[in-house]
Amino acid sequence: MTSTASPARRTAKTGWNILGLLVAATAGFPVYWMLDTAIKPAKDAIDPDPSLLPTGFTLDNFSRAFDIADFWGPVGRSLVVSLSVVLIGVVVGMLAALAISRFAFRGRKIVIVGILAVQMVPLVAMIIPVFLLLNDLHQYDKLTGLIITYLTFILPFTVWTLRGFIVNIPRELEEAAMVDGCSRTGAFIRVVFPLLAPGMVATSVYGFIQAWNEYLYALMLLSQENQTATVWLGNFTTKHGTEYAPMMAGATMMAVPIVVLFLLVQRKMAAGLTAGAVKG
Repeated sequence: MTSTASPARRTAKTGWNILGLLVAATAGFPVYWMLDTAIKPAKDAIDPDPSLLPTGFTLDNFSRAFDIADFWGPVGRSLVVSLSVVLIGVVVGMLAALAISRFAFRGRKIVIVGILAVQMVPLVAMIIPVFLLLNDLHQYDKLTGLIITYLTFILPFTVWTLRGFIVNIPRELEEAAMVDGCSRTGAFIRVVFPLLAPGMVATSVYGFIQAWNEYLYALMLLSQENQTATVWLGNFTTKHGTEYAPMMAGATMMAVPIVVLFLLVQRKMAAGLTAGAVKG
């Protein structure tokens, strides 16, 4: 019976491996095409019969990307916005998740349902109300206004995700620390916080990617002088057409911070994504 099941199991495993390779190739092809277009001559990027293999190598597209408009200004503004959103979102989200998961208070279930309901609202539907609100608060065309806007749709996810991580940490650990003389705050810092670190890393990476890649609100709420990196890529589309090779070079440079961040925290992120998946 074992001999008949083993070949079937190997066949199924091979099939899943092939399916995984196909999914990886499908997901990775746009990245490969972006890199290939970024390093090929500009005339080859608009060839009506493009080659799947690299046809040449040049760094002129990167020089053109720097020359067509200010690069470091938008990138710096994107970094300021993304890092601010991550820092504020993680601190506020951690405190809110701790309150929801550890304390019983009136309206707790309503808060939890409200967090889920907010995530169901399409971001496009809130553009006009957000614009009017920021205009009344004199935050239009300011990075602080964009940071506040990003927090409105990143915080609910942060709270909900960190809640799952905190629920998985047994209360007995905090109680044991308090019996040993720690205050509630001390028990949280010494016991809960270290165990919560992988979840905070995973949530921070998600928030950073969301803020870094967001385009619509950055386009609507900031002027050309205060544009972020995603809006900066639109400068490659002019009345004369789209310069695809420099645009792909700019997109490649924009992807570098995300790739570097992911490589630095990939282990903690993998642990964090699975740590909160047991209890709800």
